[in-house]
Amino acid sequence: MPITQLTFVSSNEEKYREIRDGLHSCGVKTERVALDVPEIQSLDPAQVAAHKARAAYAALGSQAVLVEDTGLSVVAWKGFPGALIKWVLGTIGEEGLCRQLDAWDDRRAIATVVLCLYDGQELRTFTGQATGIITDRPRGTHGFGWDSIFQPDGYSITYGEMPREAKMTISMRARALAALREFLLAQR
Repeated sequence: MPITQLTFVSSNEEKYREIRDGLHSCGVKTERVALDVPEIQSLDPAQVAAHKARAAYAALGSQAVLVEDTGLSVVAWKGFPGALIKWVLGTIGEEGLCRQLDAWDDRRAIATVVLCLYDGQELRTFTGQATGIITDRPRGTHGFGWDSIFQPDGYSITYGEMPREAKMTISMRARALAALREFLLAQR
């Protein structure tokens, strides 16, 4: 049965805007619920997102839920902080993360977004990634999270320096959304 409505579980209004706008074209009505669901501790955003999706459905339980988890894996740190990026930024901030990397020559990073769609029976995962570098200092005022310190490959500006429309043509969230959109359209 095709999904025509889903609940995006997030307290982040910017993420919701990007998700809602990305799914509008496939005719799926998306509403947002700010629900505090437990988050397991893992470097892998897919594990975290799957756990959150099941917990969100258990709490809401009437229609399909969509959750997201992001990760920022620093190559020189063998993937750390990954899905723990939220906690790292909560303690040392974007500037602190940039300073921490000053000790390494390699500033490469992999940004990941995992969207998990769960209808109470099947868990479907859609992943998008972007490669780039962590800049030497925060730049830009657009976006949220670590957008001001992630400069995608092939660009001389950070996500934080890009208007939302430009970012959503190349970001890891855009790639995960494209895979989700393809799945939802195929269900019709």
